[in-house]
Amino acid sequence: MEAAMGLMRRMPPKHSETALSALLTLLPHHSSDLLSQVDQPLQVICDVDNGKEFILCEYNRDADSYRSPWSNKYHPPLEDGAMPSIELRKLEIEANEVFTIYRDQYYEGGISSVYMWEDDEESFVGCFLIKKDGSKTGHGRRGFLQEGAWDAIHVIEVRLEDEGTASYCLTSTVMLSLTTDNNAAGTFSLSGSIRRQMKMKLSVAEGHLCNMGRMIEEMESKLRNSLDQVYFGKTKEMVCTLRPPSEVVHMKLPDK
Repeated sequence: MEAAMGLMRRMPPKHSETALSALLTLLPHHSSDLLSQVDQPLQVICDVDNGKEFILCEYNRDADSYRSPWSNKYHPPLEDGAMPSIELRKLEIEANEVFTIYRDQYYEGGISSVYMWEDDEESFVGCFLIKKDGSKTGHGRRGFLQEGAWDAIHVIEVRLEDEGTASYCLTSTVMLSLTTDNNAAGTFSLSGSIRRQMKMKLSVAEGHLCNMGRMIEEMESKLRNSLDQVYFGKTKEMVCTLRPPSEVVHMKLPDK
């Protein structure tokens, strides 16, 4: 199991589904652990009741059905599927509305979904998901990428404390994949994932949603900076080292 998890951490996101399928065949007795611990690129289906798309993940799945955050119904229909409590469902509805605004401001489109469920009597968990397809045929088309996807998964565990405070544990994963193809530079592909965790103890005077939103905003900023430095920065450094610009190659040395 440890070797399997190490392999999946090093697997490019666009190949993770194939790799996970192979591991499930090789390790059927670890299937539940693999499915719960391995993050895969997010999938999207449409809620036929209101025509809105929502994101599929392990956190809104029961058996082979997925619960929509918009209608609170399972697709395909499931009679005894797990449901959040009435109070938590109200928070889930509000979180989806707020997160839609956040997504449009930071991502200029894409799809988002938020799911809530009880962990025990004094705690609950929220899952905030964003999928942005930046390819030529995807949401938010700009025409720069042949293929491109950003998948963000934020899972927050909330535990109520004494004196109007709560402990928050945020685990965030971002999966990035992109491919460019043009006559000048040819085909270039880059993909990878990054995971970070943040813990905070905050007052609940302004509500859980405000606290969770601030933590996600701060975490996403850190993840974007890390991706820019690790993936794009190192890739640019290596490319410029191996294939220096033509003006540098052809530059004449000064006469002695």
